[in-house]
Amino acid sequence: MKIIWLGHGSFRIEIDDQVLLLDPWINGNPMFSEEHREKALSGATQILVTHGHFDHSNDVVSLARELKVTVAGIADLMSHWEDTEDLSTVGFNKGGTIKIGNVEVTMVNATHSSSMMVDKRLMYTGAESGFVITGEGKTIYFSGDTDVMADMEIIQDLHKPEIGILSCGGHFTMDMKRAAYAAKKYFNFSKVIPCHYKTFPLLEQNAETLVKELGSDVVIEPEVMKAIEL
Repeated sequence: MKIIWLGHGSFRIEIDDQVLLLDPWINGNPMFSEEHREKALSGATQILVTHGHFDHSNDVVSLARELKVTVAGIADLMSHWEDTEDLSTVGFNKGGTIKIGNVEVTMVNATHSSSMMVDKRLMYTGAESGFVITGEGKTIYFSGDTDVMADMEIIQDLHKPEIGILSCGGHFTMDMKRAAYAAKKYFNFSKVIPCHYKTFPLLEQNAETLVKELGSDVVIEPEVMKAIEL
């Protein structure tokens, strides 16, 4: 398995027979260089979207067309894109599980918000979410944008993820301290990968607090386009 950070909250995950793009933000992402575009997108088989905010959804329509892949996410947003953009989508909802080749993806709760600008008006795009991704005998919890929530206990009990990819830059999501609290109270991760930080000045610029709380043997600070092999 390879987990590759594309900057901010975007990832490429090569798992079993799939290459998943999660919340791919390529154009205008301050952390992503155009020179990496081809490598980041090569062989992608599916796009997963956690919610409608621009830094998670702006490139999805164009990438789905370019790569000729299906987009999966909350049913409301998928229906909108299918109707207005003629995309191939799989809409599902929290608690639902879809099969993508040999990989299973379960949509789980997050606590945030979800909207996008359509014709200069703010449009509700269905509820925000996270994903539990299972393949190669491993389970990943991809938090999406969220704060700490008691539902994390349910996610741990039902899925027992070994790997946590946590949005923890603060301001829009939980910060490093709150992410560390969540990891210790609700989960039993062997590895934690922070994201949704460094991108803008108002976000946390390092993961020192997370490392201090969880240990350097657990926290893997990602580097853009550098594969984390697990």
